[in-house]
Amino acid sequence: MDPLVVGIVAGLIGLSFGAFGVLAFRASERQRSLLAGPVGEPSLPAGATDVLSVLGKAFVVVDAIDGVVRASPAAYAYGLVRGHTVVHAELLAMTAKVRGNGVILERQLELPRGPLGQGTIIVNVRAAMLGDEYILLLADDRTEITRTERIRNDFVANVSHELKTPVGAISLLAEALEGSPDDKEAVRRFAARMRKEASRLAALVQDIIELSRLQGADIVHMGRAVDVNEVVADAVDRSRLAAEAKSIEVRVGGHVDVPVFGDPDLLTNALRNLIDNAIRYSPAHTKVGVGIRHKDGLVSVSVTDQGEGMTPEDQERVFERFYRVDAARSRQTGGTGLGLSIVKHVMENHGGEVTVWSQLGKGSTFTVRLPEMEEDPEDTPMGDAPARGASQNQHDRAAGRPPEQGAFP
Repeated sequence: MDPLVVGIVAGLIGLSFGAFGVLAFRASERQRSLLAGPVGEPSLPAGATDVLSVLGKAFVVVDAIDGVVRASPAAYAYGLVRGHTVVHAELLAMTAKVRGNGVILERQLELPRGPLGQGTIIVNVRAAMLGDEYILLLADDRTEITRTERIRNDFVANVSHELKTPVGAISLLAEALEGSPDDKEAVRRFAARMRKEASRLAALVQDIIELSRLQGADIVHMGRAVDVNEVVADAVDRSRLAAEAKSIEVRVGGHVDVPVFGDPDLLTNALRNLIDNAIRYSPAHTKVGVGIRHKDGLVSVSVTDQGEGMTPEDQERVFERFYRVDAARSRQTGGTGLGLSIVKHVMENHGGEVTVWSQLGKGSTFTVRLPEMEEDPEDTPMGDAPARGASQNQHDRAAGRPPEQGAFP
């Protein structure tokens, strides 16, 4: 037989055997897959899904190449996962370490909340092996708790610092009195200084107590209808002595016929703080205006002084606890640095707001706004105008004028 023909025949036979082998292999794989069950998403160890569903924490399960196998809705809401990818390198570093040594790892991380903006979230993350090939990440949101702890620590540190000054001064003055019992002039001078420092200490303690009371105030259940006109009159009366000491006239203008819902004592203290602040930073022989108005479902009270005014930077921070525009002058006038912070907390507890408008050389206007007390739904007319909101306030400030002026003639 021709050798060429023999080669062709042999090649055809080999090709047939090869094709048969491929078909046999595919049939074998198909049979094995049928025995193993349908191919779906990766399976977790028995019972793991049920346990994860009742944990109440955000969780992410990743495979050997850090692909996301399972993730809770909270994990997506926190920005830990996007699609099937773990977003943050810090989390991937944790999974790599656990994959390497098998030891449970726990860390507290501050991570960006999303791809835009500067928002962050503080999470306590625990990483552990789940079965032989998966790693579980458990995340607990600690943002609010951490923020509260920071505020508390800052507050305690500030209070400690503020208390040291009058307490130390009283101690030194007492020593000075002991050392000069026969010097009547020195005794009178030191006693006057002690009285001033004691008054400052008493005011600081009172403001701290007021802040503590605000944190436990339940306006929703303890509030009642409040006549703002009476609250303003009471606040002005309490500030009268301070005004007379500097020959400052406090003028009240305007009247509202609708009540607000809240605690009259807290509202009186808040307005008294605003009026006292205006008197403290106003030159002698000037006026402080207090204006009352009702517009678009809001009752507002504005306190305007003729002081030096504030820079935009000071206006951004003026409601912070213990922040003083002029620390030296504030201590001389007896300011504690807590008055405006108290005003802010009172307004927030009542569902209102406090804003400031100020220009250097033109004085300042502080305005509090409270929602009018809602009437019975059957008596409420339809189509009420929307409340004047923050956008209007920003427009007023951008235009270079106070949102509302106090009562000046």
